[in-house]
Amino acid sequence: MTIFIRAIDASIDEKSSLLRQAVASLNNTHAASSERVTYEVDPSSFAELPRSPFAYWAGTAGFRCFQKIPRLESNGRHAAAGAQTRDNLRFVRAQWEVDANEITPVDSGAGTWVPLAKGGSHKRFYADVHLLAKWADDGRELKAATSAWRASKGWGDYWRAAINSVEYYGRPGITWPVRSQKGFSARALGGGAIFGHKGPTVFVENDTSSELSALLAVMNSGSFFRLVSLQMAFGAYEVGVVQNTPVPSLAPDLQDKLAGLAAEAWRLTRSLDAIDETSRAFLLPSALCSRVASVERQVTGESLVQVQKMIDELAAGAYRLPNGADLSLSDEQMTASSDVAADTAGEEEDGDDDSADSAVGLDEQQCLISWLVGASFDRFDPRLATGERPIPPDPDPFSPLSSRSPGMYPEGEEPADSPDILVDDEGHADDLVARVHTVADRVHVDVPELLRAWLAKELFPLHIKMYSKSRRKAPIYWQLATPSASYSVWLYMHAFSKDTLFRVQNDYAAPKLAHEERRLESVTNELRDKASAAQRKELVAQEGVVEELRAFLEEVKRVAPLWNPNLDDGVIINFAPLWRLVPQHKSWQKELKSTWDALRESKYDWAHLAMHFWPERVVPKCMKDRSLAIAHGLEDVFWVEGADGKWTARKTPTRSVDELVHERTSPAVKSALKSLLEAPAATGSGGRVRGGPRRAAAAAEGGDA
Repeated sequence: MTIFIRAIDASIDEKSSLLRQAVASLNNTHAASSERVTYEVDPSSFAELPRSPFAYWAGTAGFRCFQKIPRLESNGRHAAAGAQTRDNLRFVRAQWEVDANEITPVDSGAGTWVPLAKGGSHKRFYADVHLLAKWADDGRELKAATSAWRASKGWGDYWRAAINSVEYYGRPGITWPVRSQKGFSARALGGGAIFGHKGPTVFVENDTSSELSALLAVMNSGSFFRLVSLQMAFGAYEVGVVQNTPVPSLAPDLQDKLAGLAAEAWRLTRSLDAIDETSRAFLLPSALCSRVASVERQVTGESLVQVQKMIDELAAGAYRLPNGADLSLSDEQMTASSDVAADTAGEEEDGDDDSADSAVGLDEQQCLISWLVGASFDRFDPRLATGERPIPPDPDPFSPLSSRSPGMYPEGEEPADSPDILVDDEGHADDLVARVHTVADRVHVDVPELLRAWLAKELFPLHIKMYSKSRRKAPIYWQLATPSASYSVWLYMHAFSKDTLFRVQNDYAAPKLAHEERRLESVTNELRDKASAAQRKELVAQEGVVEELRAFLEEVKRVAPLWNPNLDDGVIINFAPLWRLVPQHKSWQKELKSTWDALRESKYDWAHLAMHFWPERVVPKCMKDRSLAIAHGLEDVFWVEGADGKWTARKTPTRSVDELVHERTSPAVKSALKSLLEAPAATGSGGRVRGGPRRAAAAAEGGDA
């Protein structure tokens, strides 16, 4: 037997004192071992644990679990790691970023995008799958890109080496983030999704929901967490660690109890997302959700703690442990249920994964106004708030993931005349503020008196913040504005088309400029030389309005002939050519400009926009890069599949490069592109109204025209 003294948790100043006390206690009664400072262990017992870690604190119960209880990777269960997308800008999107009709289950064979579980923050039982992976034609483009990348590294061109476990894609399972400082956390993964290498997933034979739910409860128990932790170093919950963790056999009645508790924990945790408009579980903003559903974070957190406690007790009994007590270093450090309520706030623990919940930390009124704007564009369904439409029932935790939240209009029920353009222009038929007031009246809520000033200066920065996750900034309401934001045009990306900017030019900006020019002429004629100081100030302000509008219209005219949006390219690529039209938000303009420069420098030639602007550059690249040929529909022109299943470049393309370039080249687009590239950025500066709608008076009183 060997005696171990654990001093790692003590501070530097406390270590010497702790060691003296431990040695003194050993010389007396060995009482310190009951305080988990000293441990007496036979080192040969370490061989009972996978990888033989130096887990001297495991105790007889811990070693017995690994000796007597089957591992997770047995009895029809299998844990696997998934795809490494590598180029996230190309192959990954936020789930609100693309056309909902193009989001389909991976095994459907239709659509372009499928849900992607990619790790994320520490959340038990439920976590929104907010990412999508490009998986058209069974991931053909991603597989080709991965194969080419591996070949360039000298690793061979077989894509399966980096895109793992495709045979499990689409099946329901239990996923978890590989890295977390808060501990292990497992959550249900509904059917139809794929999973990444940072979001490994467990599957059970026949995909039985009750068996998955019971396993979900066990994997979130304190006992499982302690057994996982015995094998680990540096906080990485790799597939092999989870595969080797013991999972007890469950009697039918115990399986039913654990499955029911896991389903309740999933329901409670998911209910917290009912007020997050970027989530698949979104129902209504908190100001309205309380009318139709109970979403109290504190109460829900308390309920989760109770459910977790029952799971811990049942799991400890199944493991034949005294609630796992002799496996943990301390209840505070190791107990899985110690911070259940804190899970609901989320945290970014892996730089490539999800950030904090979009609705957390936002003012209730801000979330309400954001929803009112979404309802004004007919994205959200106000009938839920009025009772005209019943609240949809909760789905099964392992049912296929939906392409839209219950707070949106169901497929086929969207209003026929949904707008793609709204404008900040009082009195206009498409005035955004008037639309917001109309929706607010319908659902019986009040809006701030100074709403117009707040929408002009604060909504877009707030919207970017709400719609940013996993290092993706993906706003779907686009504010094109003058530098002072005295005039804005709002576009809804899921409704616009290649003609939208022509409509902005002809139906909105040009008539607005003509109106303000007439007003300037009228003011000038009225004042002439007898104007007072206040009247001269009014004249200068009106001249500024006209000057900004002229510059705005000029920018729209430059970009309208060449703009051809494709949602598969993602928000940032589509928005990039419009970077001059967002002078009111300097940081966003800088990001768009950086993306535009990268697009010009051929860094994103996979994008449809690159082909639209520079076919003479992109088409020849398709001869050398099969993934680019797939992206642009030219695979069969330049590539051929051999009998061995490998693809090689054709010696003679089925069509000439010159012919392909010619049919994709538009003189009008080239002329507009030349004008855009040579144009200087619009001048001017805008300010933001700090503090929300109620404190927007400064803008109104400061003379924003």
